[in-house]
Amino acid sequence: MHGGIEHRVGVLFVCLGNICRSPMAEGAFRAAAQQRGLAALIDSAGTASYHVGSPPDPRAIAVAAQHGIDIGGQSARPVERDDFYRFTRIIALDRANLESLRSKAPRDATAQLAMLMDAVDGRQGEPVADPYYGNTLTFEMTWSAVTLGVEAWADRLIAEVDRQQRP
Repeated sequence: MHGGIEHRVGVLFVCLGNICRSPMAEGAFRAAAQQRGLAALIDSAGTASYHVGSPPDPRAIAVAAQHGIDIGGQSARPVERDDFYRFTRIIALDRANLESLRSKAPRDATAQLAMLMDAVDGRQGEPVADPYYGNTLTFEMTWSAVTLGVEAWADRLIAEVDRQQRP
């Protein structure tokens, strides 16, 4: 626990099919949150239903494993209406998925929408490239961007919770 205080936040990472970028982000954020003592509800989903029930892409599983993170137990699911209330942040991996989330969001949604790189100074609004049609190097480059983004989000969310909990 950070500062002896248990944190309650919910973060949903979203890409198109929920088999490459968002599962990597979910796994990397779980590790970053655990390292920082941030108690959080963490999940990932896709804006499209191409791969519902499928595990992450084997290349995503492999690159995460090379960095000591097991994402093999995840399974793809679509973004659901309830997600806009259950999570405090819904973080898209690119602009097209952010726009899709905005169009799906109920008017009274409580989750804040953002992009992954928005928390990284100087990289706000940058997309994280979809590695699906690439090779091992493409997945490594995506992993690097994802970890940079999730580390920045973990730090930002801890700072926000700390500010909210001060008298």
